[in-house]
Amino acid sequence: MAAPMEVALVSDAAGPLCNCSVWELHSGSALPGYRGGNSGPRGLALLGGEHLLGAQLGKSYINVWELQRKDQLQQKIICPGPVTCLTASPNGLYVLAGVAESIYLWEVSNGNLLAILNRHYQDLTCLCFTDDSSHFLSGAKDCLALVWNLYNVLQAEPSQIPDPRHVWSRHSLPITDLCCGFGGPLARAATASLDQTAKLWEISSGELLLSVLFDVGIMAVTLDLSEYHMFCGGMDGSIFQVDLCAWPVQRDRTFQTERENGKVFKGHRNQVTCLSVSTDGSLLLSGSHDETVRLWDIQSKQCLKTMNHKGPVTNAFIVLAPANMFNPDGKPSVPLPKFSRHLHGTESSDEPGAEGVTLRLGLHQQEPGQSYLEKAERMYSQMYSTREKNLVGDQEHLTIQVSELEEEVSNLRKINKDLFDFSTRIITKPAK
Repeated sequence: MAAPMEVALVSDAAGPLCNCSVWELHSGSALPGYRGGNSGPRGLALLGGEHLLGAQLGKSYINVWELQRKDQLQQKIICPGPVTCLTASPNGLYVLAGVAESIYLWEVSNGNLLAILNRHYQDLTCLCFTDDSSHFLSGAKDCLALVWNLYNVLQAEPSQIPDPRHVWSRHSLPITDLCCGFGGPLARAATASLDQTAKLWEISSGELLLSVLFDVGIMAVTLDLSEYHMFCGGMDGSIFQVDLCAWPVQRDRTFQTERENGKVFKGHRNQVTCLSVSTDGSLLLSGSHDETVRLWDIQSKQCLKTMNHKGPVTNAFIVLAPANMFNPDGKPSVPLPKFSRHLHGTESSDEPGAEGVTLRLGLHQQEPGQSYLEKAERMYSQMYSTREKNLVGDQEHLTIQVSELEEEVSNLRKINKDLFDFSTRIITKPAK
């Protein structure tokens, strides 16, 4: 059985014909690319190994291709504003997009917009999922990185905004990139910022594990699969390799370029915008605003290949090529539905073609379109009607009670009259 092929997916800001170019990683041979539009920074994502998503640069929609049909867009997902970042869950069930300071969450099976999260104060810059799709991270220009539990987001009522699991506020300038390691909720995550630091966090506890200070702002960050090294791309074009297993262990560290010159990749002439490591950990892919993509040998720090582009590189990452990418006769296992522009469960979402099966965790027993308050009111009305029926059904008992009460009222009236007459006689009796 042949080994899986690794390919590099690359997009730039000025490609006149090709949105996303594809080339085989080890041989360097160019493969047919995807045509139509330009994808913005952090705006390119694979969906379920069957579709490619690209957030159109400066526009309010997301381009969608079937992997085997590179020359034809399947559809456009209309968004309420320009998409600043985009990602898809590894299990292929959900799509996340950043629009201004809001996070939009779609369900792929039916296209429903499940949630709009508004916990950032400025524009989103990056989004990423954990490898098991249980959590996702968001970074923005407000210097905050948030960790979200997907289950809690799906369980929340449409009128409520769930709280993030962790709020990481140790950066002092905008977040530029995020990266998640392996391990699901036990994984480690790296954040990069213009404040010249890259930080390593533990998702389960939210604890800061490592903070590295550099001489320049950091625009991109990634981890190798073994998580022995963290790679950081600087604004000056340098790429720094940080050893995560260095001894002695220090939470706050300063990367001194002159002392650690053997751990710097030099070649780019402008800021590094994206980084990705091959599966075996031997190769590093980098994209830059100098309009080049470079492939590096990590051990020797030598540049093995340089690919020139027409504009600043906005996305560059390594993936194992899905089977559909090279099978012209292949088709997606499930057709991609039309994605909704309105939040699921609101009046505006009742549009043609919006029907489908909704898989919302924690709400599987809830009737369609019915909130918990409506459900409680319905149960209360049923209880009240049952009680009323019981009272009406016991008519004979009620009649007896009424007769007894009427007789008692009559006796009280007679006693009251006798007391009144007695008082009147006493008061009106003439004095002797």
